[in-house]
Amino acid sequence: MTSSFVRDAEALRPLPAAPHTEISESRRYLLKSKLLGRALDTDQLQHERLGRPTALAVFASDALSSTAYASEEILRTLIPVVGLLAFSFVLPITLAMAAVLLILMFSYRQTIKAYPSAGGAYIVTKDNLCLLPAQVAGVALLTDHILTVAVSVSAGVAALYSAFGGLRPYRVPIALGFIALIAWGNLRGAKESGRMFAVPTYAFLVSMFAMIGVGIYHALAGGLHHSPLPADHVQVGAAGSVGIFLLLHAFASGGAAMTGVEAISNGVPAFKAPEWKNARSTLMVMGACLGVMFIGISWLAMQMHVIPSDKKTVISQIASGVFGSGTLGHVLFLVIQGTTMLILVLAANTSFADFPRLASFHADDHFMPKQLTKRGHRLVFSNGIVLLSVTAAGLVVLFQADVTHLIPLYAIGVFTSFTLSQAGMSVRHLRLREPGWRVGLAINGTGAFVTGAVTVVIAITKFTHGAWAIMVLVPVLVFLLVRLNRQYESEKDQLSEGALAATTLPVLRRHTVLVLLDRLDRSAARAVQYARTLRPDELRAVHIAADPEAAEALMVEWQTLPLSRFPLEIVECPDRRIARAALEVVAEEVADGRTEVTVLLPRREYQEFWHRFLHDRTSDSIARALGALPHANVTFVRYHLTSPSSSPNLVATAPEVSPH
Repeated sequence: MTSSFVRDAEALRPLPAAPHTEISESRRYLLKSKLLGRALDTDQLQHERLGRPTALAVFASDALSSTAYASEEILRTLIPVVGLLAFSFVLPITLAMAAVLLILMFSYRQTIKAYPSAGGAYIVTKDNLCLLPAQVAGVALLTDHILTVAVSVSAGVAALYSAFGGLRPYRVPIALGFIALIAWGNLRGAKESGRMFAVPTYAFLVSMFAMIGVGIYHALAGGLHHSPLPADHVQVGAAGSVGIFLLLHAFASGGAAMTGVEAISNGVPAFKAPEWKNARSTLMVMGACLGVMFIGISWLAMQMHVIPSDKKTVISQIASGVFGSGTLGHVLFLVIQGTTMLILVLAANTSFADFPRLASFHADDHFMPKQLTKRGHRLVFSNGIVLLSVTAAGLVVLFQADVTHLIPLYAIGVFTSFTLSQAGMSVRHLRLREPGWRVGLAINGTGAFVTGAVTVVIAITKFTHGAWAIMVLVPVLVFLLVRLNRQYESEKDQLSEGALAATTLPVLRRHTVLVLLDRLDRSAARAVQYARTLRPDELRAVHIAADPEAAEALMVEWQTLPLSRFPLEIVECPDRRIARAALEVVAEEVADGRTEVTVLLPRREYQEFWHRFLHDRTSDSIARALGALPHANVTFVRYHLTSPSSSPNLVATAPEVSPH
């Protein structure tokens, strides 16, 4: 009895724990964690949602910041042609743009409610029109986001050198630094970027409303004087008749104020629940702030007769005139310039929040590379952020951070997407006829008509100023995306056709394993070791003899090994076409139609990137050559030269199988 109990106790005794394998993190991962913070788990995504105050800073900074240059662009269009008569038209044009803004606000309220999961132009157009218009809308908006980053940082740098003129020669590197900073903030996560950029956004709102309020007070008190004429002001034309084309041109220039309006409808999933309600209320707050500031700045510019300058922005001249030249006035002027610079730079943050999400929609539908669908270290679409940064930086360098040259490229893309989005919503109302559909149809139909008219105006008036580039680029990009989609769909069809049946097909009767060797070293020994764990019908090593003396030396060395069941075959290769010779060997093996062949290729892995340039990649060319053969499979057996496995014991490293 006692003896039985002891035996049972011994049987229940826990087995010794398996040795724990320490896996060190790569230097790249450690650096990423240092720069961006610890990696977030997927289930933390819901905690990255934004409340309304933070969401306003993230999604509205683009639209709000456009007030810093929209009025100026109107004046730059009018003053060189009609002189001081331009100040009689700047406010009416601004009010017309404000009416367009009002229509867009109510139109996108309808869109957000109908598409609470994300209701940007791409989704709405794809759902209600067809795939090709959706690609046009999406590409137009993607290019607009890229231009938003370039224009915003360039305008921010302009605000900086308006206060500190000596910085103007360094505007390009400063702009590139701003892009890198915003990209870094967004790579840290949506919530992190919102916290970083919320204070400058609200500081800009407070300072702008303060400047407008003080300006109105001085105007009512009779203390608001004309701004002094800058030494480098734009050419002032002679007063004369104002043609309708000129007014339309100025109206198109002011259209830059509408960019960024759609960002909230694209970013609905980023809001806290209830997402669509929070998004709609944030949209209306943004529209109200944008409209008041745009009208207020244009009114002050009209009252003060502010003439644009290459060295001083309209905002800076208004601030200088409103606050005066005293000590307090100078401090307030610097506050205006500082907050304007920050909001203009951070306006790019709207695109960094919106572009990666929109690109992921395209990629989900197989119209852009699949890498854009992947969430990165901090649960953001990191690849989209990097893509946006690089393309926007290229534009900044190409146009030398000049806002005037970038603006003509700017508005046509966003108004194209506005038009298609509102047209799609109109079709949806007619198709579903949900409760209140007539009101929705009236709102979205009006929006489609108005934004369509504005798109035509911008296309005509800005064509020779650079809009032609976007009008050419968008169709070209749409063509490329359609071609990419066809490639993805072709791959999908080829991979899915008969996949279930293929898994149950009879296997071939024979299995041959070939180990291709160049010389006997530790990487070759690792491949040989792995091959010996397999149980094929035939196992042999193969050496392609481009050098007869080296082949003879290898054979002598091989014969000293106790591997009697593992023969070495020497294949002559007098023309030194190693990949071709390997192909002929494997082709002969599979020619009977009954043999599955596995080719093992030793492969050295190097710790440093540049080390690989010190060696050829013959194994890659062999793998490519074997790709055309049926039932030929390539396995790379990796050996890490600088890994802990470089001890005398050959520790197993997982092979990489590449079936062909």
